[in-house]
Amino acid sequence: MKVIASKRTAQGTGASRRLRRQDKVPGILYGAGKEPVSIELAHNPLFHALRREKFHASILEMELDGQSERVLLRDFQMHAYKPSVLHIDFQRVAEDQAIHMRVPLHFVGTENSPAVKLSAAIVGHVASEVEIACLPRHLPEFIEVDLSDLTAQQTIHASDIKLPDGVSLVRRGKENPVLVTVTVPAGAQEEAPGAAAAAPAAPAKGGAKAPAAAPAAAPAKKK
Repeated sequence: MKVIASKRTAQGTGASRRLRRQDKVPGILYGAGKEPVSIELAHNPLFHALRREKFHASILEMELDGQSERVLLRDFQMHAYKPSVLHIDFQRVAEDQAIHMRVPLHFVGTENSPAVKLSAAIVGHVASEVEIACLPRHLPEFIEVDLSDLTAQQTIHASDIKLPDGVSLVRRGKENPVLVTVTVPAGAQEEAPGAAAAAPAAPAKGGAKAPAAAPAAAPAKKK
């Protein structure tokens, strides 16, 4: 994806407000051992680009005053209640330096898994992205997580997913966050043997009543 930006010389809160009144967004470009550069971008194209998943997890081509830069989106600030971008940060990409990036997860195969087909389970997606490290040329737009073999007894952690070549998971200490949970509804669980009370015997066909008890014998007469 392509981003068009221009260098800006005016600094400060007042200058940023004037830019926003002109439907422009102040920002900054930094990284790759170069000096940070203050930039400005047209608001509306940027606002619509931010709604696309790819814009957040891809290497972007920035055209800055006619010069091309490869950059990553690093941060942006939105207005508290208006659909307005207030500020944005980009980082230059060096081809020989590893980058850390949060990339989205795409879950597939859920409806065909044993958890759903055999156990009528509810599959919950606890996380929608993971942080990875890789060289820029190995950066994936997303990571696909195949759940077609998921069972009702499983929980999927970050360490369980298959990563593309050249990509590693960023983990802090021993953390291994849960990505997918499986919940089997109570009504779908098998009833334990003997748990249900024995049902009463059905009445005989035709509604026949059980025979009445024989009357007690009369007492013997005294002589």
